[in-house]
Amino acid sequence: MANRVVLGFSGGMDSVTAAQLLRNNGYDVMALTLDTVGDKFVIEAARQRAIQLGIPFEVLDVRMEFTSRIIDYFSNSYAGGRTPAPCTLCNPLIKWNYLLQRADAIGADYVATGHYFRVERYNNRYYVAKAADAVKDQSYYLWGLGQNVLSRVLTPMSDVIKSDIKQNFSGSRESMGLCFLQGRSYREFLSERTPDVARKGDIVDLNGRIVGRHDGVAFYTIGQKRGLDVEISGVAVVGINAERNELIVGPQEQLFYAILEVDNCNIVDEHELLSANDISVVVRGVGRNPQGFVRRIERSGSGYKIHLSDPAWAPAVGQPLVFYRQNRVVGGGIVEAYG
Repeated sequence: MANRVVLGFSGGMDSVTAAQLLRNNGYDVMALTLDTVGDKFVIEAARQRAIQLGIPFEVLDVRMEFTSRIIDYFSNSYAGGRTPAPCTLCNPLIKWNYLLQRADAIGADYVATGHYFRVERYNNRYYVAKAADAVKDQSYYLWGLGQNVLSRVLTPMSDVIKSDIKQNFSGSRESMGLCFLQGRSYREFLSERTPDVARKGDIVDLNGRIVGRHDGVAFYTIGQKRGLDVEISGVAVVGINAERNELIVGPQEQLFYAILEVDNCNIVDEHELLSANDISVVVRGVGRNPQGFVRRIERSGSGYKIHLSDPAWAPAVGQPLVFYRQNRVVGGGIVEAYG
């Protein structure tokens, strides 16, 4: 059906607003909630919201695949000294994939969510692009979406400013943090799921001298300053050696790197990526990112080596790096090395 859309629906203010905007624009909306962790309260709340809106509602149980592809990845990454970004993996593998499958099954042409982003077409290709609301923009987390998805995406939240809609949702919940943590800290979650990660070990300085003890390398990230039980001051985590169960600390100036290597990439147009002189990179969705344009990008094995004009602060192995050209996401990948 040319005007039918399957909407990823949590029942929060963003997905409710998306449903209202789509319907106001003449679309026949079907709300789909993906059951990732068996939270009956969340599912029932979404159902009640859909009833209030008067739109069809379905629940799809994806707990088994979500656990094996997202939660296990999250846990194993931290245990291995990496810094995972589960949302950037969940979007292409779980969320948008199942939305598209359901759309195909019911003959809907389109899929949508309450994400804040745009889709732009350039040189006959589709690109994720930044939303009007710079504070809520989620384009960084959507770099993995393929052309098969982007060619069928509607973006009802592209021009919405979050502060403008909050006044209509007093008392409504807002999705915060990772869905599967369910209010727990990631330390609590990892300790419950994989108790072996709470294995104490040494904290060493750049010369290998033991300067303290840690509670388990999974509980620390590159750049972390707080919570370090060390005998020296003014240091941060500059390295994680999971094999030796060691944290390496040093002065903060050791956290800046001008060369990053990425793999497991999704690039829309490699020619554009390698030839354009106005590519910028984002290595964290919120926080300090390199300024200006990259000096050079070159192929390196199955991935790319990025030479930055402004060094990146505290990049971490396992973290996504996203390439932008002005407002368009031209690709992304996972940081595997830096120097």
